[in-house]
Amino acid sequence: MTAVATATTMDAPAHLPVNRPNMTSVGTIVWLASELMFFAGLFAMYFTIRSVVPALWVTEPAKLNVPFATCNTLVLVISSVWCQMGVWKAERFQPGRTGKIWQIGQWGMREWYVVTYLFGATFIAGQIYEYAGLTSDNLTIPANAYGSIFYLATGFHGLHVTGGLIAFLLIIGRTFMAKRFGHHEATSAIVTSYYWHFVDVVWIGLFATIYLLK
Repeated sequence: MTAVATATTMDAPAHLPVNRPNMTSVGTIVWLASELMFFAGLFAMYFTIRSVVPALWVTEPAKLNVPFATCNTLVLVISSVWCQMGVWKAERFQPGRTGKIWQIGQWGMREWYVVTYLFGATFIAGQIYEYAGLTSDNLTIPANAYGSIFYLATGFHGLHVTGGLIAFLLIIGRTFMAKRFGHHEATSAIVTSYYWHFVDVVWIGLFATIYLLK
């Protein structure tokens, strides 16, 4: 019996390690889900106020510079393309360029994330410029309910974009400080892209709701 048991044990397949999902990625996705609920609340506030005081939506949206906002939106959307280019380089563990600066095909994650940062900063600058124009046109937070929800929704989104820009600076700085660009550094870069794509998609929803929906 002992020999049979020993033979059975030897013939049994070895237990292989279970491939677990990356906890950093999972945690980021769960956190973004909670952020989605936050913005869903802002959308609910927008439509609730619009249904209560519809007269404001007859006069106030005319003050918005839709062509300018469209161009600013394109800047943010294109920044997500550059961000994804950086992700692909991070997945190949290529933190920096392998050629000259003008050889775009040989750029690494760092160069693409710098371009992403510049486009994101341009979006924020455009938003500040738009706020200045609307304020001069008497569309402010205390002016009326429309102004309050407009600045609340777009302002909170702007804060999220600013948070993403800070994250990009940290990721870029990390490529200079780390002795070796490994799995941990690549994961940080990838989850940052999750956040950036998220704020991009949320802005598309806000833009369609605030600027295009009549």
